[in-house]
Amino acid sequence: MTMATKNEIFQKFLARYLRADRARKGEILDHVTAVTGMHRKAAIRRFRALQMRDPLRQVRRGQRTYYTPDVTAALRDIWDAANEPCGELLHPLIAEYVSVLKRDGMWHHSDEATGKLLAMSERTVKRRALVFEKMRGVRRGLSATKPSALKSIIPIFKGPWRNLPPGHGQLDTVAHCGDTLLGDFIYTVNYTDAATYWVIPRAQWNKGQEATVVSMKEIKTHLPVRWCGAHPDTGSEFINWVAKKWCDAEGIDLSRSEPGKKNDNMYVEERNGHVVRKYLGYERLDTLTTVPLVNELYDVLALYLNHFQSVRRTVSNVRIGARYKRTYEKHPRTPYARMLAHKEVSEEVKTRLRVEHETLNPLLLKRQIDTLTAQIMKKQRDYRNRNSTAGRKVSR
Repeated sequence: MTMATKNEIFQKFLARYLRADRARKGEILDHVTAVTGMHRKAAIRRFRALQMRDPLRQVRRGQRTYYTPDVTAALRDIWDAANEPCGELLHPLIAEYVSVLKRDGMWHHSDEATGKLLAMSERTVKRRALVFEKMRGVRRGLSATKPSALKSIIPIFKGPWRNLPPGHGQLDTVAHCGDTLLGDFIYTVNYTDAATYWVIPRAQWNKGQEATVVSMKEIKTHLPVRWCGAHPDTGSEFINWVAKKWCDAEGIDLSRSEPGKKNDNMYVEERNGHVVRKYLGYERLDTLTTVPLVNELYDVLALYLNHFQSVRRTVSNVRIGARYKRTYEKHPRTPYARMLAHKEVSEEVKTRLRVEHETLNPLLLKRQIDTLTAQIMKKQRDYRNRNSTAGRKVSR
């Protein structure tokens, strides 16, 4: 029981306690001590303190508030611009976000609040980010993966991944099918670089071999470094002769994960929720004309995630009995920061990324993402409403 609840109980019985005779006061004390668990003498002192308290005097107890509401408002603006991450991922981004928003004249908080925000510890940011977060339901997707006979030619690769340079990444498809895999709908081909967590999502209509290769060509174009290795699961959209011949022609080593072993594709599997589902959810996207709009969203989203969203890498994963003990790196970093810090990335690429980074604003990118997402959902709703109206006319 909290102290606030106990105070409410004492306030409720205070008037009756003060007017009661000796026997009735004893009954009230018995009831209050049984409910609150307090000692009888402590309850008597509490009633006495409430009786003698001056109602016009404001009670000031506890430590003085340091992070005032203006600091909380400043943190909330950063949290919104960063797309509502957890405190651990938000803390290393605060200084850069404040700097960029000041540069573009979009920071409207006082110098005192800004100073307190920049000096805020990670634990404080984590506690306050938890307050901002809203409960969300968890919905699991459907699997659309089928094996192919070509899997006997394409080798299984199970690591190690840690020592590979940037350009060795994992591929996976995300089905925007809603509640059923029947019919035609949009797929997302998601690429995640193993060394830097650089992500490139691309949308396509269904998961045909030619459409998947087109998505892979666009991934190769958007990747800032040379694409050295592609590692999908055993889905037929990747394990086919069209994709195999294209990878061989481009000098990309094509490997695959073991069937039924999602952890072989751990980097992209853990990013599917953060990259695709977090922004498009589990809605069914079954309009062909929506594909260019989704790719327009992904162009902006890739810049936002790679330059302004930090990622915490798993350092170790040890099984203890029936549980796993996971250890994460202490300081999360953005894929952009990982690219700049990696010794295998050329200075030419780093310079190009720095120039691009100086032109970006996370808040403007977030607003573009929200606008494009709303347009996609509106287009899907309009398509669904037209079909339902046409269906009712036919039935009549």
